[in-house]
Amino acid sequence: MEDLWAMALWGLKIWLYLIIALIMVPAMFGFSMGISEIYMNILVRTLEWATLKIQKASTDNHTAKVSNGLIQRHQGSMEKELEDLRRNRPKQPVGGDFTFSDCFYFSCRGIESIVEDEVTQRFTSEELVSWNLLTRTNIDFQYISLKLTLVYGLGILVRYCILVPLRIALTTIGLSWLVIGTSAVGLLPNWRIKFWLSEWVHIMCYRICARGLSATIHYHNKENIPKKGGICVANHTSPIDIMILCNDACYAMVGQVHGGLIGVLQRAMLRCCPHVWFERAEMKDRHLVTKRLRDHVNDKTKLPILIFPEGTCINNTSVMMFKKGSFEIGGTIYPVAIKYDPKFGDAFWNSSKYSMVSYLLRMMTSWALVCNVWYLPAMHQQEGEDAVQFANRVKSAIAHQGGLVDLQWDGSLKRAKVKESFKEQQQKQYSSMVVGEDSSNSD
Repeated sequence: MEDLWAMALWGLKIWLYLIIALIMVPAMFGFSMGISEIYMNILVRTLEWATLKIQKASTDNHTAKVSNGLIQRHQGSMEKELEDLRRNRPKQPVGGDFTFSDCFYFSCRGIESIVEDEVTQRFTSEELVSWNLLTRTNIDFQYISLKLTLVYGLGILVRYCILVPLRIALTTIGLSWLVIGTSAVGLLPNWRIKFWLSEWVHIMCYRICARGLSATIHYHNKENIPKKGGICVANHTSPIDIMILCNDACYAMVGQVHGGLIGVLQRAMLRCCPHVWFERAEMKDRHLVTKRLRDHVNDKTKLPILIFPEGTCINNTSVMMFKKGSFEIGGTIYPVAIKYDPKFGDAFWNSSKYSMVSYLLRMMTSWALVCNVWYLPAMHQQEGEDAVQFANRVKSAIAHQGGLVDLQWDGSLKRAKVKESFKEQQQKQYSSMVVGEDSSNSD
């Protein structure tokens, strides 16, 4: 029995040594031994093979192609479609542009919005056209062929028996080193080497945690990387967004003070880096928050602030309204677009459905985390442009670069009701479309 325990302990030591030598040390210094690349090549080929099998089975069974949407939606705006519709018919001599037949068009668009509106579908996971061998996506694919079922079973063994223990170990080590490293660096005097060590410790630990999710990150236009004294704004899909960005540069975080494990991390990080944490009561004081952020931005020696202006997680298919507070501070805005590849795993955190622990376990049991990050050129508020217009301009640039849908809706609708003022605005816009040109003469 003692020999068995000795062999188990020896095997555990070898396993840890291999993790340190092949994964952790390369991650600390920002290079790879090629293991991740080999794994991703095998994974891509496997998923491509599975896609071909599914397509062949669909063709043989004469099944319809799977659609991402529940119904076929009109892609244009209501104003343009209604204008084209009225242009192709005789103009009424009296009574404006409205005719009884317009009711059919409005009814069609209304049913489309009820079945699948623009807002609520942004708070649910994006479904895939082709199955990626994860039952959490397209659950319709239960059995395609014996070969595909065997590959799916092998994938479960690989993900849960090999990848999950490895990923949990790497994440635990990365977070532990973050607490220990930042606490140790925080004891040093405020010399230049302290700030250099602080940035190195942060980036090193985030890189180890990224390896814990088999993250493959492609950074583009690195000449536009945020500079000190600036504000980095990005679209928000998951808390993992922070880890993705901090793999390439160090940022000052902004957020509310928490308890538990997150509170331990916050206090440790604050010892060596000027993060901006607020108490719950302070978050309600808008002027105090703005003042602290403006003081941070005015100090050109401090790290750029990282802010997600949407205020909530969106499923990475669109960008929703940016809160104007981030754009009232002043200073240079550095937009960043983040786009995840859903084929390898769903990065969206549905906080109303999954706790943080459940979400992280789902990520650790996914195939991998693959994403692209684009650094956009710095942007400044133009003369005569208010904060709302500036925020919309930055949002549009991020949506265009990331291939995301640019929406004007507020992400807080995830949990709150629509404001009455916004309802009235939409009602006025709708009434002007119904009446047509005569709307201007009805005042």
